[in-house]
Amino acid sequence: MPVTEVTRTIRNARRYVEILDVLVRYGFADAVTTLGLDNLVDKGTRLFRGAKATEPVAHLPRAARMRVVMEQLGPTFMKLGQMLSCRKDLIPAEWADEFAKLQAGAPTLDFAVIRGVLDEEFDGRVSDVLSHVEEAPIAAASMAQVHRATLVDGTPVVLKILRPGTEELTQSDLEILRTLAEFAQTHLANTGFSPADVVREFARELKREVDFTFEGRSTDRLREAFAEDPNVRFPKVYWEATTKRVLALEEFRGVLLSRLKPGDLTPEQCTQVVSHGADAVARQCLEIGLFHADPHPGNLFALVNEDGSVAAGFIDCGMTGRIEPRTMELLARLVRAVAEANTDEVIAVVSSLADVPYTKLDDRIFRADMAEFAQSFEGATVDQIDLPVLLESFFEKLRFHKIRFPAELVMLVKSLTTIQAVARSLDPEFDMISHLRPFVEQVLKRRYGATALKRRTAASMVEYASLMEDLPREIRMLMGMVRRNRLAVNLEHRGLAKVTRSLEHASRNISFGMMVAGVVVSSSILVHSSDRSGSATLRILGISGFVIAGLMILVHMFVNRKWLKEREKDKDT
Repeated sequence: MPVTEVTRTIRNARRYVEILDVLVRYGFADAVTTLGLDNLVDKGTRLFRGAKATEPVAHLPRAARMRVVMEQLGPTFMKLGQMLSCRKDLIPAEWADEFAKLQAGAPTLDFAVIRGVLDEEFDGRVSDVLSHVEEAPIAAASMAQVHRATLVDGTPVVLKILRPGTEELTQSDLEILRTLAEFAQTHLANTGFSPADVVREFARELKREVDFTFEGRSTDRLREAFAEDPNVRFPKVYWEATTKRVLALEEFRGVLLSRLKPGDLTPEQCTQVVSHGADAVARQCLEIGLFHADPHPGNLFALVNEDGSVAAGFIDCGMTGRIEPRTMELLARLVRAVAEANTDEVIAVVSSLADVPYTKLDDRIFRADMAEFAQSFEGATVDQIDLPVLLESFFEKLRFHKIRFPAELVMLVKSLTTIQAVARSLDPEFDMISHLRPFVEQVLKRRYGATALKRRTAASMVEYASLMEDLPREIRMLMGMVRRNRLAVNLEHRGLAKVTRSLEHASRNISFGMMVAGVVVSSSILVHSSDRSGSATLRILGISGFVIAGLMILVHMFVNRKWLKEREKDKDT
């Protein structure tokens, strides 16, 4: 094994112990042993059996304790928690709400360490790019630290600098998370989702988080989309000072909403900034297709213009979501189906959005729940439906039936509900529906308008023409395969595995019963013969046979009990 692999293995082993130790200290020893995670380290069972949560957190709910665990374990797990806070389709709502409280603050690094990162990223020629970097940071997060700086041309910027060792730590943690996901998938067969798939999705998102060029491109695209809107601003990216681990951005000089104090803004200015912010998020989600997935107060600036008007400034575009035009059309179909209380159309949207078995679509309980959802907004017109509320209710129904839906839709709801909460915290009378209405109507128009109908009709005609053109060739190929005896039909049976296992188990029981009966009958004959002949050997052999038969029965009972437990698990799934 190469030296690097040995080093990584040792590091991962230490990290395993650290993770399990933190889980146990915060009251998750039961989960560690239930999932079999204690087998990952030597003497794990002895270390973790009977362990209890430390006193300061023992009174907290499990969700709150898990949030503290993620904070203790560092940036990778904090980012995982932040991602899961957007995925109420995967975890209970109270857990998602708790994970949304994860704070990204961290101790500041010495400037010498930051200077080392800059020297490494710019090949020791920092002075060719930056004329000055302030030593005191203006912000410090779990993955990055932010400093004010000046480019060589005199332009003031802010530098977002990745903490040294973050990439190695996240890579190690991802390897561990993949292993933990496999353990969870083995022991939790009825989760309704694949933990391994969740880790793969998280790994893709984390890759973006540790490469600032992704954030730079997202920021650039959103800035260009709102270039003509004076009420919404995204910072300019200075690519000459941007690398994978350093991001140079325009600094907003305004009021960060998370630090807003009484008197900083007038009530009219508060209304303006939240109104512009809500319009911007609605447009991102329902028109542009690329949206800021976490527009909380710490990422929103109130930028006061000279005339007293206020613009909304968005920062930290590292967490963005993308929604395809087809998904937007499905969203429009869902809104219209609910407005018309059309249960069949709602189920058709579910079928298009998620990978749902056909049997589930015909399930009586599932259809009843979809009918209840479709009728829950009865009497409301399209322009009166609160989209975030509608989607939250929709996802709650699907979650109950363990149906996963696209991550981008969940992030869209998170984005809309976050900006709605921010707006209402500054303006209790804020009406989100009025800001969403024009964009929802636009999506509906793109789906059901005359132009859209004409476009779909033309596309369908082209598809039919192509089908008719290809049909003779396909039929000729099929007939040729028939003539050459090359046509084969493959049949795959499904659902017979459990029946097969039951028959095999019954056959083994019958065979075992005959063996035990044979031993008992033979032993009885030996004991009976010993009574007549007076032979002690025959008596000992006979009694031994009875003992062996008894032991065989006990062993079989133990194996049979284990089989019954596995069968109960199969029933649950």
